[in-house]
Amino acid sequence: MSKADVLLGLQWGDEGKGKIVDVLTPSYDIIARFQGGPNAGHTLEFNGIKHVLHTIPSGIFHPTAINIVGNGVVIDPVIFKKEIDALLTLGVDVKTKLLISKRAHLILPTHRLLDAANEASKGKNKIGSTLKGIGPTYMDKTGRNGLRIGDIETKEFKEKYTALVEKHKQLLSFYNYDYNLNELEPTWFEAIEFLQQLQFIDTEHYINKALVSGKKILAEGAQGSLLDIDFGSYPFVTSSNTICAGACNGLGIPPNKIGNVIGIFKAYCTRVGSGPFPTELENETGEKIRQIGREFGSTTGRPRRTGWLDIPALKYAIMVNGVTELMMMKADILSEFENIEICTHYDYDGTIIDYLPYNIDPKYIKPITTTVKGWNKDLTAIDNKDKLPAQLMDYVRFIEKATDTPISIVSVGPDRKQTIQMR
Repeated sequence: MSKADVLLGLQWGDEGKGKIVDVLTPSYDIIARFQGGPNAGHTLEFNGIKHVLHTIPSGIFHPTAINIVGNGVVIDPVIFKKEIDALLTLGVDVKTKLLISKRAHLILPTHRLLDAANEASKGKNKIGSTLKGIGPTYMDKTGRNGLRIGDIETKEFKEKYTALVEKHKQLLSFYNYDYNLNELEPTWFEAIEFLQQLQFIDTEHYINKALVSGKKILAEGAQGSLLDIDFGSYPFVTSSNTICAGACNGLGIPPNKIGNVIGIFKAYCTRVGSGPFPTELENETGEKIRQIGREFGSTTGRPRRTGWLDIPALKYAIMVNGVTELMMMKADILSEFENIEICTHYDYDGTIIDYLPYNIDPKYIKPITTTVKGWNKDLTAIDNKDKLPAQLMDYVRFIEKATDTPISIVSVGPDRKQTIQMR
């Protein structure tokens, strides 16, 4: 029997998971997405073309891999259909290579309306939602009101849909929010009809049988560990468990069947939307990182907040996930910096600490950084670790020592070829 490896982000999302899943897929039989929804944007680049996936696993471009959308994922049929249409134009064999869990929940048009109404009502206290209806869908899931993929195949589907929409209308009246549901429903039902051409299966049975038969499985997470509903910077978090444990809940994999845990992080930090960010650079340096790194949301287009690498936060994410190996992304973006800062400790209300505390509000916490030499060299054409500049290798070793975790890949550009194997 084999074990499933898990790949996830260790920061506030946008770490580059899509690229790494694409790079690793030839070594796996199955790529399975375990949580989140179309609020995620996984960007892949190869043959000079950029592809953005929102719900479909990032292994879909490889002809040999089966791709599974697990029960922990929430699906917007309209966005899902657009994604599939784009893949079909590229000749991707979606119908045989994509399997969807019957237990995955559906995002209704009224979920999106509720998301927008709720966010608008918060004024200055917005959490920075992507307004994709993710939060309200997960609320219906835990409130036991949700509509699932498997319901599409039942005679009661329309009846269940109408009952849930009526509940949502009552909530919308509380917000006094102006909307036109008639504009949204036809496209949604058209997408539901389209989805019925795809394979709906009991993915938990499929995955566990695959493990028994020795198949290699990679569980793909979305967002990042610091956005986890339990262990992230609450309440500025997503609505699902983005950490390794979410792979068990979101796919039906028992904990003793988890193998390697691969943690992806950027050579610096970014964050989208509201919420505390200890190493944030609200200055020219931050803007320089944003522009060089093209740090704009692949789902929303929003400019990302930028800052130096945060070791206490990285160690925290490694701990709660049980990370066995690290992969560092976007090393090439820091090439233009003479000196680079790394946060090693925090001043927490007058006490020096080296861990992520409960409260990371800027009122209580200030980053303490150390300066290291930059590598000042274009990395994008480098194809071998022996050609990497000494200062970058020093940066890698610094992080490995600080986190007590090996770095197995360093990414030096967006293309799948710009990936340096370190060990």
